[in-house]
Amino acid sequence: MSVPTLAPYIMKRPWLMRWMKPLSHWYFNNAGYRKLGLRADDLIPEESELMQRALKRLSPKEAYDRVFRMRRAFQCSLSHQLLPKDEWTKAEEDVPYISPIITELEAEKTERQDLETIVMKRPANKA
Repeated sequence: MSVPTLAPYIMKRPWLMRWMKPLSHWYFNNAGYRKLGLRADDLIPEESELMQRALKRLSPKEAYDRVFRMRRAFQCSLSHQLLPKDEWTKAEEDVPYISPIITELEAEKTERQDLETIVMKRPANKA
């Protein structure tokens, strides 16, 4: 699920971050998903097993809000209309809500794999 990212490289360099910040805001505003009332994490495909497990870990309110946003966006897509401007997702509301859970699940998976591949050796009998 992890994808290569330049974010850590950019975040370590303040001058590069100052240069990229307006570009990222422009991109996110023009991507169009906020105009449908969606958050960035709503765009993650649900087909993977990891995402299915992450969805089960969401709080009931967050799961309900996600389904509501998806249905409303689907309805807007069918009618070829955007939401009114006051209902668009604002930048401060577009926070990751499922990405941290996915990261946690990936860490659990790697830890489980590491534990399953441990080779136990008995000490030699000294008689």
